[in-house]
Amino acid sequence: MTPQSVLHEEKQQYEENESGDPSGFEAEVASHALSLRGRNLTVALAFVAGAGFTLFGYDQGVMSALLTAGQFEKVFPQVVVDPSLNNDHATLQSFVVAIYEIGCLAGALSNLWVGDRLGRRRTIILGGCIMIIGAILQTTSYSYSQLVVARIITGLGNGLNTSTVPSYHAECSPAAKRGSLIMIEGCLITFGVMVSYWASASSAQWRVPIALQIVLALIMIFGIGFLPESPRWLVKHGRSAEAMAVISALEDRPPSDSEVKRTFHAIREAVVIEDLSGSDVDIDNKGFKKTSGKSSLRSIFTNGRSQNFRRATLGVVNQCFQQITGINLITYYATILFQRLGLSDVNSRIIAAANGTEYFLASIIAIFVIDRVGRRKLMLFGAIGQCLTMILLAILGSIDNSGAQVVSSVLLFVFNSFFAVGWLGMTWLYPAEIVGLGIRAPANALSTASNWIFNFMVVMVTGPSFNNISWGTYIVFAALNALIVPMVYFFFPETAGRSLEDMDVIFALAYNEGVSPVGVSLRKDIPLAGSPEADRILGIEPSPHNRTSSFLQNIPGAERDSN
Repeated sequence: MTPQSVLHEEKQQYEENESGDPSGFEAEVASHALSLRGRNLTVALAFVAGAGFTLFGYDQGVMSALLTAGQFEKVFPQVVVDPSLNNDHATLQSFVVAIYEIGCLAGALSNLWVGDRLGRRRTIILGGCIMIIGAILQTTSYSYSQLVVARIITGLGNGLNTSTVPSYHAECSPAAKRGSLIMIEGCLITFGVMVSYWASASSAQWRVPIALQIVLALIMIFGIGFLPESPRWLVKHGRSAEAMAVISALEDRPPSDSEVKRTFHAIREAVVIEDLSGSDVDIDNKGFKKTSGKSSLRSIFTNGRSQNFRRATLGVVNQCFQQITGINLITYYATILFQRLGLSDVNSRIIAAANGTEYFLASIIAIFVIDRVGRRKLMLFGAIGQCLTMILLAILGSIDNSGAQVVSSVLLFVFNSFFAVGWLGMTWLYPAEIVGLGIRAPANALSTASNWIFNFMVVMVTGPSFNNISWGTYIVFAALNALIVPMVYFFFPETAGRSLEDMDVIFALAYNEGVSPVGVSLRKDIPLAGSPEADRILGIEPSPHNRTSSFLQNIPGAERDSN
């Protein structure tokens, strides 16, 4: 059966449901009505997603601040690096920090199999529970090996969360505000980093700051219980009435509203197209076609109109770029970097905490500009600024006097600012936007895995690199940032202002015309997903003998409404 005939039948089935027995479907939608609606629901989603990313940032930053803490060094002498001694403590220090990324990698990759099976909410709950177990084991560690194992377990839970929360939040956000809402997650990563620096700079025992992760995880787990499942996941699994109820609540409009219907139909079309590209097609209790619930990994490596491989690759490369900027050189080693600049232990920890605070404040800027400026311009702005900052750090590092050390300290703040605006939240937003619904869970698992692979690489080599080539490390990261600029300019389409299904239309049109999707994404004449024009671009135009059966035909103005 061709995609055209399957979608044509589905559209007719929907019309028959609406005209023949509208009360049945409407009653089922009403039975799933949500108490939280509109702005309140959006705020609740942002709060819970933010709690997950605050936990992520806190867990990243807390180890940086503890590495030079006296009581921490007494329990784990393996992390103490003394250049006068010929030992491997620099490698062991990097290893205990970087091994967390291996756990995150395993967690992200496990989402290839569990993400679509469990759903977004249950995956987040599972990740939070695993992080609690890992935090308990870290808090009670009395040996280096136990700490290593505990950080792997904590990373496993964080990998599940970081590959799920952005997708969940993106799928539950309106196109016009999606960028700013998910940038809040990036902002809260830095909030977590900031809190971790100040908490561990106090007189409290090192175990208390680590244990605080449990509180954040519990907030996330209990908060998700009050939120709905992603409407796109619900549609994909044949729970159409629930999806319609969630869309209605998110947009704070009745299910009969034309905008709610068009959003629902655009998602349905995306689901059926992906079903026909490799998954089995079943029938739900309302006669709609649905997936078997199994996302084929093979579909990631297909192209055609969907351009799945190209889109998944963009997500993977985008996450890689975030890590090779060199940000974790500062996030994980802030206190050590400031000590290298001649500051005392106490002062270096205070300045690192101030650095984390400025990092958080700078990240707020992205919330207000992301949807106005767009994704591409912010990525280019960040990469250029980061490159120039790294060049200056290398020059000043080669001079090595008190004046150069002061300016270098300031430049670490400057680097954080460029990164916070251009790249901090971007790589949690862009991969979720750029891929289609059918491959979103496995593609985001791979892109998040890319983040953690390169995160591990950077964290693992930074300590030995500074010990061996000193300021030359900054030159390496300057070159990598310079590489990012042309890559983004020529290969990364703009996603701002587009619904997630609109991106399917953009890539299909680029394929049909044999042009770059970058240029197409910048055009203003792209039809909205769910409209008859978009259907034709996607290759799902109704058959010639019955073109009047389009299920948008009877929705006045739907093809012109903004999503």
